[in-house]
Amino acid sequence: MDKHINAPISEEDVLSLNAGDYVYISGTVYTARDAAHKRMYEALAENKELPFDVKGNVIYYMGPSPAREGRPIGSAGPTTASRMDKYTPDLLDLGLRGMIGKGKRSKEVTEAIIRNKAVYFAAVGGAGAILAGAIKESKVIAYDDLGTEAIRELKVENLPVVVVIDSKGNNLYETAIKEYAR
Repeated sequence: MDKHINAPISEEDVLSLNAGDYVYISGTVYTARDAAHKRMYEALAENKELPFDVKGNVIYYMGPSPAREGRPIGSAGPTTASRMDKYTPDLLDLGLRGMIGKGKRSKEVTEAIIRNKAVYFAAVGGAGAILAGAIKESKVIAYDDLGTEAIRELKVENLPVVVVIDSKGNNLYETAIKEYAR
């Protein structure tokens, strides 16, 4: 089922999503990869503020390629989400509502998704140029020294994703295998 939601994401929207739903996100999404997650984790350990309020927001695990002239961003494909698993439960406990990446998540992340009524989306790997078309604005807001791993604030319009783990813990990767085996 195709659904259109706005980011930041409301709890009501998250609760309406089911593993396997095709979703189009419009609004504000933030990028952060390994190095940025490590810095945010360290900031929290030192009781410092994060570069943006994670509450209700979505993090896209993506490091874009340089933008061509006249474009807000270059290729914008997802990176492997499991590399952020060490840091994700803490961010979910602070109110992070959604994540976009590719690949499986740990048991700890799934438990934190359920506990916090959040959602994990997948974007199609290898389709970075197509995904970039949904990004209308991009600006670095933190950790500029990290280059492509800097935190960016993106304005997106109908960014296509699929719900992999919904707020109830249903996991598309697991259910799809069972369906296929039948």
